[in-house]
Amino acid sequence: MPHLGLLVCGAGVFGRNHLRVYRALEDGGAPIRLAAIVEPDLVRAGAAATEWGVPVFSSVQECLVARSEGQLAFGAASVSTPTSAHFEVANALLAAGVDVLVEKPIATSVGEATRLIDLAAQHKCILQTGHLERFNPGVIATLPILNHPMFFEAHRLSIFSPRSLDVDVVLDLMVHDLDIVLSLVQSPVHSLHAVGLPILSRKVDIANVRIEFESGCVANFTASRVSTEKVRKLRFFQPHQYVSIDYARQDLLIIDVSRAAHADAAHAYAATIAAAASAAAPGFPGLHIEKPEVKPGEPLRLEIESFLNCVRTRSAPRVSGEDGRAVLALALDINAALAEHAERAGLHRFMDSPTP
Repeated sequence: MPHLGLLVCGAGVFGRNHLRVYRALEDGGAPIRLAAIVEPDLVRAGAAATEWGVPVFSSVQECLVARSEGQLAFGAASVSTPTSAHFEVANALLAAGVDVLVEKPIATSVGEATRLIDLAAQHKCILQTGHLERFNPGVIATLPILNHPMFFEAHRLSIFSPRSLDVDVVLDLMVHDLDIVLSLVQSPVHSLHAVGLPILSRKVDIANVRIEFESGCVANFTASRVSTEKVRKLRFFQPHQYVSIDYARQDLLIIDVSRAAHADAAHAYAATIAAAASAAAPGFPGLHIEKPEVKPGEPLRLEIESFLNCVRTRSAPRVSGEDGRAVLALALDINAALAEHAERAGLHRFMDSPTP
């Protein structure tokens, strides 16, 4: 099988992770090779050239010229630039017939996302959006037990970092949970309410959102990038079941009340939660606790392996451009609701203040 040449656009924090995974797969015998890097920052470009031993270009246009002149060969690319550059870079690559994995969010507007989707279809290219939590083993283990979920509670808290300050916390962090819930609920949004505040940047750093879907399902989302701890959890309730996913631990807990409907479920529930918190987790009358075995794995590596398989087989990606557009549209609606609330609450004077 001929080796597939790969380009990575962006050698920042997350771009380095893409580079690491591609090189690990290459060293492990996968029929791929890291062909080139695009990085406009001169310091990062020099460091990347030394570390990865491949040509580094200052722009995607310069790289594509070298490709057209036969100086290098690649057929697929990761776009891990800042969000503001996603459209420009992915657009150029798709127009050149290159398959693209573009990090979340897919673009900065729904119109840009639609143009990328149309361009990929026109040139018969793979376009995958990088919502890597879809590849989290804890999420994957949840899919077989999914049964009409009706209430979600998502918490994603992170310690402040100067990375990704070109977007707010919704497009930076909450977008992961929005994608997972949209994929599980499979229902249009009926209404949403959102509040948020800037804390350490000029953009919203902490937000809470309540969404009701046409199906009647309700989801609450909390995202913060100014927390003192890291939390990445999703909990949901469906008929006779409570399900808890810990993204970081790749852990799944299921509490089932359907196996003993006549027991004192209220008393057992309280006892079970206390036992689960202490890791004892014994059985209680009326409730059944299960922690299914979850095969561990790095979500980014699983995502990239899936992308490479799509490139090889020309199959549809698990997270399509259309999926990325749907999540982006919802995130932008949330941002509009945040702006409306900020106006009503008189918070714009805080948002317009200079960054500390």
